[in-house]
Amino acid sequence: MHVIVESDAYTSDRDAVQRLAPQPCTIRETGLTDSFLGELVCKHLHDAGVLDMSRLVERLALTGAVLEEVLAFLRKDGRVEVLGQMGQSGGQLRYGLTERGRSAARDALSRSGYIGAAPFPVSTYRSLIKIQTIHHGRINSNDMHRALTGVVLTEGMLDQLGVALNSGRAIMIYGPAGTGKTYVSSRLIRLFAEAIWVPHAIVINESVIEIYDPQVHQRLDDNSQQNNLMLNEGIDRRLLRCKRPVVITGGELSMEQLDVRYDPYSRQYQAALQLKASNGLFIIDDMGRQRMAPAELFNRWIVPMEEKRDFINLGGGRHCELPFDLILVFSTNLNPLELADEAFLRRIGYKLQFGYLKPEEYEKIWRQECERMGIPFDPLLLRYVLQRLYASEGMPLVPCHPRDLLNMALDRQRYIGGSGVLSPQELEWAWHNYFVQLDFL
Repeated sequence: MHVIVESDAYTSDRDAVQRLAPQPCTIRETGLTDSFLGELVCKHLHDAGVLDMSRLVERLALTGAVLEEVLAFLRKDGRVEVLGQMGQSGGQLRYGLTERGRSAARDALSRSGYIGAAPFPVSTYRSLIKIQTIHHGRINSNDMHRALTGVVLTEGMLDQLGVALNSGRAIMIYGPAGTGKTYVSSRLIRLFAEAIWVPHAIVINESVIEIYDPQVHQRLDDNSQQNNLMLNEGIDRRLLRCKRPVVITGGELSMEQLDVRYDPYSRQYQAALQLKASNGLFIIDDMGRQRMAPAELFNRWIVPMEEKRDFINLGGGRHCELPFDLILVFSTNLNPLELADEAFLRRIGYKLQFGYLKPEEYEKIWRQECERMGIPFDPLLLRYVLQRLYASEGMPLVPCHPRDLLNMALDRQRYIGGSGVLSPQELEWAWHNYFVQLDFL
């Protein structure tokens, strides 16, 4: 029997979130107004037709006590009526809209198309980001070795990465294509195993911005959160327990994605990428290949990097300041001096160069790939590849080559119906199909 014990850091962070965001028992404790919640409930009823209390609790992520207060307000205003009980609702009262309520719901939907969990107030969200900071400086050498187990990196590079992550400053990783920059960067989140709490959405004045994105945030089970309708304990249901997020974007990145966007068709706001990456990792891959000039993209980050705060533009002259709490990683195959001047590069705390491999490092990766693919490691075959192919053609040793060459050799072996140990001829076939041949020039 294995007993899982929560770390002191996790318990401490959870206690801090519990103090900041306990389960609200009244409308006032939600940080929202009765009119805002009333409109949101009307939109849900307009969408679903008829709902009982358990379904309303599930949809709005609020306790029964809060929703009873909202429903009483709506019934008094003549927008909601009680439709009685049905067997499948477990004896619970069902609620529906009156004609006045349907008109109010249509009016609310014309202003905001958001129909989801009750949003979290932005003022409390600012505090939530701060207490869940990823810049806690807890990483040490042992952590680096555990997180990057199986990754072939020198001791010096491991230490450089660890110090850079603890610094809280932006990081630039540069070097030739295929040297493992993106692969290593994406694994860095393993160093931050603590759970964080992410709101379904936040509200800024009357504007709702969805934060939780299932493509970015990986939810975790939280057995401490009970589902009893009247339970007024635990952490606010509007928060979801998730792993720290990783957002990776490359050449498709546009400036519009770095600000809150309003969709006039759905009448909803979409969060900026860095907002979804809060308390996590944001990797800008293929730096210099985006649709905008590198200087324009770099300039977007000057204030957030230096002041640890970002300004969200909601349109119409409305702005909102939020903490900029994430690890920002720039990754590029290009010369950094061709992307930005030295003045800007000084603002990026750490510049880490990924280079080509030494033969012994290449062998480690070759062995790992053989084991992963379930094929025997043949030192004579590796010697043939290094001496006959790499050395004769002056090709540098790149970390991604062993995986790609072995996979292609296996593809050919399967095609011709072969099996067993790969032959030099199969590796040479893979080599000539993998690299561009310029014999025709």
